[in-house]
Amino acid sequence: MKEDLTGNQIVIVGFARQGRAFARFAAENGAKVIVSDLGSQEQLRKSMQELHDLDIEYVLGDHPMSLLDGTDLLVISGGVPADLPLVTAARQLGINISNDSQEFAQRSPATVVGITGSAGKTTTTALLGEMARVSGRRTWVGGNIGRPLIADLDQMQPGDLVVQELSSFQLEIWQHSPAVAAVLNITPNHLDRHKSMADYADAKANILRYQDKTDIAVLSADDPGALRLAPLVQGRLRFFSIEREVRDGAFVRDGVVWLRSPAGQETAVLPVAGIKLRGRHNLYNVCAAVLLADSVDVPVTAMAEAITSFKGVPHRLELVETIKGVQYINDSIATAPERSLAALASFNEPLVLLAGGKDKNMVWDSWVSQVAAQVKQVILFGALADMLLERLQHEKSRQGSALRISRVDDLPQAV
Repeated sequence: MKEDLTGNQIVIVGFARQGRAFARFAAENGAKVIVSDLGSQEQLRKSMQELHDLDIEYVLGDHPMSLLDGTDLLVISGGVPADLPLVTAARQLGINISNDSQEFAQRSPATVVGITGSAGKTTTTALLGEMARVSGRRTWVGGNIGRPLIADLDQMQPGDLVVQELSSFQLEIWQHSPAVAAVLNITPNHLDRHKSMADYADAKANILRYQDKTDIAVLSADDPGALRLAPLVQGRLRFFSIEREVRDGAFVRDGVVWLRSPAGQETAVLPVAGIKLRGRHNLYNVCAAVLLADSVDVPVTAMAEAITSFKGVPHRLELVETIKGVQYINDSIATAPERSLAALASFNEPLVLLAGGKDKNMVWDSWVSQVAAQVKQVILFGALADMLLERLQHEKSRQGSALRISRVDDLPQAV
């Protein structure tokens, strides 16, 4: 819905960070705004106070179907399921359904680089943003991380660069693709929301599905899930790899990260030894960021400078403290088995692993096997604890592992 919002009735479902940002944008641009959230007035008082200067109607505690009467656009926040009865009814009535990230991308005067993947997208997004800033280009980083980009739209200029991290929750309703788009990998995640791997991959695919012949798509040459999306690409297709050389893209050879153009011209970016980030998975993130930076004309010198100074983002193999020779590392962003396995592969040191959280219907076989083989002690907590305890005990017995297993109620107890 690219047209001016003046006079449109917009219903926003979900009043968290994204919902508040779009409510302000829509109200300030002439729309009649109705916010619906399951929370109570008392629970949402602080959020409502944040927008007290705007004429906004609130419907709280429920999402009644009457919200759709006269509505032109239904905007749903990332945490709101796309199969919510209200959303399904809106779809049947032909009401446009969108979210703040798509509404921003459709209006951005600056080039948008969209990045998605099951793992690595935040690191890649942050690193690309840093490369662009080092080059002197005014750069905006957001989307699934940080401040919603719609909040800064009025300050953006055509010469700026936008780096937008996009989750499957956001992309599943998109009917728009950014000019430069990357799919880093597709492995099982969020299957409690998407129900099947096919649905999950289909949501991710929207980042490419609406591109045209002038656009650029970046895929991992080493990830089968990403490669399966190649037939969707309408424009220039570029690859990144750490296992093989590619015709058009970024790759690693002889301990150096290289760029190659379709004409065969090669440019050395930097030695792998200059990368501060731990792990093979982060080498993928660096190669992806390098290729995306090249796709938006960031100089190689700026790429190398940013990479050598980049220490990562919070909660991703983040060194919290070293006490009596023991490193305490926060990798709480690892919310899927594959992410945790990538972190484990980054260490040769003896490990005590704190693990738990929510069950998202994922496959744990490889994780259980690796933990039993590599980890010194695992401390389990959260909704997954009992299932993982049973699986790890069985695997420990099968392997003859020396793994010590503990079960506690919550994270503070685990620490």
